[in-house]
Amino acid sequence: TMLPDLGVCRSLAKGGTPRCAPESSRRRIPVSAWLAGVGLLIAFLSTLGCSARAPGLSMAEGDTLVSVDYEIFGKVQGVFFRKYTQAEGKKLGLVGWVQNTDRGTVQGQLQGPISKVRRMQEWLETKGSPKSHIDRANFSNEKVILKLDYSEFQIVK
Repeated sequence: TMLPDLGVCRSLAKGGTPRCAPESSRRRIPVSAWLAGVGLLIAFLSTLGCSARAPGLSMAEGDTLVSVDYEIFGKVQGVFFRKYTQAEGKKLGLVGWVQNTDRGTVQGQLQGPISKVRRMQEWLETKGSPKSHIDRANFSNEKVILKLDYSEFQIVK
């Protein structure tokens, strides 16, 4: 690959002095070193998501699938919390379920790529439905999974 040589000025003015900044005032990185660095970066990034995955089921390539149970405490019943949770889960491409409990909480399970599950956990902890008031969120039983157990995000009555 031919790249322009930005560090050397070949055109000379009268008297043999360069018309551009001298080479010593510029930093030059050899193309081979730059390409090697890019290669190392790509190799490193591709190893980050490497764990057991079943082909075709990993929703987002290079993103480990996880499952996590949750329970949300506070004013979370009678405020459309389940409906908003289902909508947010679907928007993020997650599967699972959500239901009210007889303890006045909302519980369920999330499954999907770990980065999307983390975003949903943050949403459950801090946002919820517009009229809800979240006191705390408990997450438990988190594990890496090979395939999704659900095909959609459901409200369980």
